[in-house]
Amino acid sequence: MQKIFITGGTGCIGSVTIYKLLQSSSVDKIVVATRSNNTQPLKLWLGENLDPRLEFIKLDVSDYKAIEETLHKIDPTHIIHLGAYQSPDCSNDHIGGMQINTGGTMALFDAAEKLPNLKRFVFASSAAVYGMRSMYSEPGIKEDAQLAPPNHYGIWKLAGEHLARLFHDNTKVPTVCLRINTTYGKGRDKGKTSAPTNALKAIAMGAVANEISPFAMPYQGRENYHFVEDVGSHFAQCTLQPYEGFGAFNIKGKTIAIEDFLEIAKQQATELGMGDFAELSITEGAPPNLFVSDLSHDKIDSTFDNLPLTAISEGVRKSLVAFKTMAKNGILEYSKASS
Repeated sequence: MQKIFITGGTGCIGSVTIYKLLQSSSVDKIVVATRSNNTQPLKLWLGENLDPRLEFIKLDVSDYKAIEETLHKIDPTHIIHLGAYQSPDCSNDHIGGMQINTGGTMALFDAAEKLPNLKRFVFASSAAVYGMRSMYSEPGIKEDAQLAPPNHYGIWKLAGEHLARLFHDNTKVPTVCLRINTTYGKGRDKGKTSAPTNALKAIAMGAVANEISPFAMPYQGRENYHFVEDVGSHFAQCTLQPYEGFGAFNIKGKTIAIEDFLEIAKQQATELGMGDFAELSITEGAPPNLFVSDLSHDKIDSTFDNLPLTAISEGVRKSLVAFKTMAKNGILEYSKASS
């Protein structure tokens, strides 16, 4: 019996990961730990009638006693840890970010060491563990490159990777850290790199309202993009596929200039009849993208089978179609705070 415990399961990546996990007949149960208990993000993928294999538990990952009691009761075979403060929250509340992103992660690993039937632990890390792009001379940055997180969020994620390694050393449970960069698409609405998704939402909202909603990217440079469904597939497959040992992996993505991403968005919007509402730009004098680009995904590609890499044009097109439908139904959350 495969019983999966997932933190942050009602967030953007958690929801699409659950959607992908439920496509496997080998998954018998998924226990979703969430602070908010808000299942609306999941319904974007699963519809109003949620799968009966899902069970929800309201839980704060920084509550060590509650984590220990919950894991002992559930006795999962697999754990996926996605629950975390994102970059803006960590910048605004350093101590809170440390308590959730490091303290909560430590509590989860510590409690997981006592589980008798655990077969896999997958930790959501970040490309924020790397330094600025100028640090690296190589064309594709590999996982063993020098790490120099540019903000508190990256520091906490790097700490999480070290805790993951220590957990594996102590238990020999296969443990995977997945480094994520800019995820775009349905369900993405928070974090520093939600801006590309908000640009697509602005087009869809404008098309439905028949009113142009200009959007300006708040940073410039190059960016490493992952389509949201690909990210969910990575977490699902790296949880379920055979693997032994410990490893940190860049997930598969494509790096292009931000101007090129915006141009792709305009092209796809035009093909979908929304081109008149694609007024996208980059803020004058915008700072460079904080996070590194040009990441190599050779390691994960050679370790796990058939992980997807959706072309940016296709991912943008799918996102625009989804956002237009959501806008028509009055459920599209859109904030211009990123612009």
